[in-house]
Amino acid sequence: MTAPVTTDVRRLADGALRWLSDNRDGFRLGDDALEADADVNGSWKPLGELAQMCGCIRRHTRPGTVPHDTACDLLRHAWRETRDGALILDVQRLEPWAPYPLEVYAAFASAGLRNPAYERFTAVLARTRSWRTTEQLPNRLLSVLNSERRTGFTPHEEPSAAVRRTWLGGLPEPWAFERTAAYTLTHVVYHLTDWGNDTHGLPEDIAVYLHTWLPAWLDACVEAGFWDLCCELLAVAAALPELPAPELTEDAWRALAAAQDASGALPEMDRGPHGEEVPRVFANCYHSTLVAAFAATLTAARRAGPPDGDATHRGGPT
Repeated sequence: MTAPVTTDVRRLADGALRWLSDNRDGFRLGDDALEADADVNGSWKPLGELAQMCGCIRRHTRPGTVPHDTACDLLRHAWRETRDGALILDVQRLEPWAPYPLEVYAAFASAGLRNPAYERFTAVLARTRSWRTTEQLPNRLLSVLNSERRTGFTPHEEPSAAVRRTWLGGLPEPWAFERTAAYTLTHVVYHLTDWGNDTHGLPEDIAVYLHTWLPAWLDACVEAGFWDLCCELLAVAAALPELPAPELTEDAWRALAAAQDASGALPEMDRGPHGEEVPRVFANCYHSTLVAAFAATLTAARRAGPPDGDATHRGGPT
């Protein structure tokens, strides 16, 4: 019996990376990045996501290939936008107890891009009682702990207790799955697996729970046309200790390939809340296209297996 034909996830990733490269101007911080009333979600968040996803793509692709070189190029672009980390230091000084500057910086640090002045300043903050006791939702706390570790700091607490306070950590009834909980669970997985780099980072019961219920949740997202969430769940699938069988995720990959346009863009959803067409503009496409590239690259690497005993490519951007 021949194996079923599966979607070429590398082609989907290549198209997404091409669109991201062509639209890199959308990831610029802008002159107001340090203003008190600046929209962090429209400046630092997209830039940090670009750095995070491209760092992962670089790690899971071979040097000299187009995806690897494109990811390196975009990573350098993002680092230049921060003035080699100097702007992250400025914003951390302006908001000393805010975690998002460290979360953005950690994405660069894990890719080998560092600013010693930022690390010296933040190392002092991370030792204060205020930093350790700032109240965070459990999934955000996991992000901060992983960011501390990736930057080279000692995490200020163990993540095991925080995991059990998350929706996913409670192993909820699978029919309780909905969009808000879904986005939270995907990021819990990313923080525990270091964005797919440690496929054994999940507690065993959580890994088994996800392996069981992810296919059904994916089907629901495909039916609803939630492409962004679909990509996030596929990235979770690629971060599990045991990669789900291709036939369990193939409908989702096929739907994403059909939704991706010729430019490589993927909208966050198929239709708006009232059935209207979703405009293919940067704000509606950048995140889903980023996560599509990330999920497809992780999946391709897992399907291929570790080359020469090591599936990763560490070190600074080439």
